[in-house]
Parts: sequence; C-alpha cells; structure tokens
Amino acid sequence: MLGVEDMHATGMRLAPSNIASAFSGNTYKDLHQPAFVIGGCFALAAVVLSLFLILQHLRSYTNPAEQKWIVAVLFMVPVYASESILSLWNPRLSLACDILRNCYEAFALYSFGSYLVACLGGERRVIELLENKLRKQLDKPLLEETDENRGEEQRSYINFFFRPCVLGKDLLSIEKFGLVQYMILKTVCAFLAFLLELFGVYGDGEFKWYYGYPYLAVVLNFSQVWALYCLVKFYNVTHEGLEPIKPLAKFISFKAIVFATWWQGVGIALLCAIGVLPKEEKLQTGLQDFLICIEMAIAAVAHVFVFSAKPYHYLPPSEHGKVVAEKTEEIVTVEEGFKEKPAVLENSEIQIQAPGTSITKSVQDIVVEGGQHVVKDVVLTINQAMGPVEKGVTKIQERFHRQSVSSDDKGEGSELEVEEESITATNISAEVEREM
Repeated sequence: MLGVEDMHATGMRLAPSNIASAFSGNTYKDLHQPAFVIGGCFALAAVVLSLFLILQHLRSYTNPAEQKWIVAVLFMVPVYASESILSLWNPRLSLACDILRNCYEAFALYSFGSYLVACLGGERRVIELLENKLRKQLDKPLLEETDENRGEEQRSYINFFFRPCVLGKDLLSIEKFGLVQYMILKTVCAFLAFLLELFGVYGDGEFKWYYGYPYLAVVLNFSQVWALYCLVKFYNVTHEGLEPIKPLAKFISFKAIVFATWWQGVGIALLCAIGVLPKEEKLQTGLQDFLICIEMAIAAVAHVFVFSAKPYHYLPPSEHGKVVAEKTEEIVTVEEGFKEKPAVLENSEIQIQAPGTSITKSVQDIVVEGGQHVVKDVVLTINQAMGPVEKGVTKIQERFHRQSVSSDDKGEGSELEVEEESITATNISAEVEREM
C-alpha cells in the first residue's frame, strides 16, 4: 500500500478527504503500539495499587457499614483501567468495555453517596440530623407544632435549589433518588447503545440527527449533572458531620474520575467532529482509553492516601483485640528565671489493634448486604417515580368518568323531556276530542 509521500512521488493525486484519511490511518498505526505499551504500564500500576488497598480493607474489615462502600468505590479504578487497556488492545471490544465501564461508574457514584450516609451513622441518624437542622432554620422548639402552613411552605421542593437545609428528611430522599436514577438510566442507556450499534444506528462520537449517540449523550449528561448536583447539595448540608473523614479530598478525587472521564469523551468527540483531530473511530476511542489508563494510575495513588485502611486497623475500646501502647517523647526548652533547661514531654496513646478478618467473609458481606441495600433503594426509587404517573393516570380516568357521567345525565334528561312532550301532546289531543 502506498503512503502519501509515495503517492506524491508517483504523481498520484488525492482529494483532501482522502489525504486526511490516509494521515489519520498512518497516525493510528504509528501510535497504537507505543500507546498500548505505555498505557499498559499505567494500567498495571493502577490495578496493583488498587487491589493492594482493597485487600487491606478486606483484611481490616472492622466497620462493614462504611468499608463495603469504600471497596465498591476503590474497585472503580481496576474496572476502568482493565477495560480501557482491553479496548486499546482490540478496538472491536471498545463498545462492550464502554458499556461495562459506564454501568460500574453509575454504581460507584451510588456507592459514594451511601458511604457518606454510613459515615454519618446510617439513614436514621441522617434523618435526625436533617430534622434538627430544619428546626434550627425554622426557630421552633422541639415539641412545637404551630404554624403548619409555614412548615409545609418551607418543605417545598423549590427550596432544594436555594435552601436545601430546610427540607429536613426529604433531602435524603432527593439525594438517594438522584443517585439511583442515574444508576438506572446509565445502565439502560448502555444496553440501548449496544442494541443501536447492532442495527448500525448508534454512531459513537457522531453528532448527527439520524444516530442515537447525541440523544443518549444529552440524556446521560442531564442525568449525571443532576446526580452530582444532589450529592453536592447533600454534602453542603452535612459537611460538618463529615469532618472526621476529611470529605473534601474524597469528594474531589471521586468526582474527578466520574465527571472528567465523561466530559473527556464528549470533548474528544467534539474535536473530531469539528476537524481538530482526525475523524477516525479507532483513533478517537484509542485516545480516550489511553488517557483513562494514565488517569487511573494517578487516581490509584490518590486513593492510597484518601481512602486509607489505617483508620480501620484499630477498634473502639469496647471491642476486643490486641492492645497497643504508643509512647512519644519530645524535647522542649523551659525557661526558669534567666536560664533555659531542657525538658522531656511524654505522650502515651493506647489503641486496640483489630484482629485480621477473613477476606471471604468480608467479600460475602459486601456482595450480600450491599446487594440487598442496592435492590431496596432501586425499588424505592422506581416506586417514587411511578407515584406521580399513577396519580396522573388516576386524574385522567376520573376526568373521563365525570365526562361520561355528565353525558349520560344529559341523555337521560333529553329522554325525559321527550317523554314529557309526548305525554303533553297526548293530553292535548284527548281534550280536543272531548270538546268535539
């Protein structure tokens, strides 16, 4: 096959579009192998670091309520890295890998929200916290129930955008609904993209009206923005209770993965659409996969510090375990009159070291308990979404019923009028005959 330079040398001419396609084909072939090697090194580092951190949590599984969701969030890095390097190795697997990656991304976002709730003490404790904040905002005593209209007005869902703290326990419901709807829509759209690709009408990265990609991109964009917005609002209201876990670093590191990778893919598609990058599907998906491999290695390093397993190595004093005493000494200078003398300050801390937990039991708890929690929230969200639909259908049925009843009443009234008119006519004819 002749290259572009060979074609010029032999006098052959190409149209601009053919030249661009030739350049893009040569660019992909030249960059594919080094990109695969470099991306593979970053992906391997990301997987090793993340699995090591996950094993640490599984071995020190002392707080299942929190750690089950931490493991789910941490597993996002191996999933992203492995699927990206597989897609980079074989572009034919890119769509399947992208579907699995998108599904797990939605689940990881839900897991992060559940982790924040667990760190606050669970749903009951969060409801109490939000209701206390509501009472403070309304300046009402604990047992005072006056001015109910004012309370209902304060709980209006419009306040979610301006004053979310006055929603009380409804804020938790909105936050859960926002995360679960994204998980459901992301999964549905992923499999819908697979079906559209089978029929050849998906058009990955193509912003054309007869392809399904732009429509799914718009739906997922709004869904993701709404989910992240709900999470941010929930964090703004509860950040004081989350201070012990240093939530800002966790929030930024996780949000960067979810939000940056999505917009990165859309940005690459736009650059290809306007001609800044060569408009070739292999090059587009390969660039996205290569960048994700590098980003996952950076995220894995950040997670080692942000989601460290060290706080779970020790138990509260009420639990049993190995007692470890840590003694620290520090030399300071003390002034006595006009002289300075060295002094030694001693500080002793007693911690109870947690015994190692079974990895099998830890994984079983994550799968069983976490799965039950997810199913419960999904069912609750579907019921919440179906509630307004059922009410609307009921109102439509009632309206049709009233119209049918009114039409029946009118029909009966007209029949009565006809009968009365016939009776009147009969009476008149009878009177006329008597007079005659």
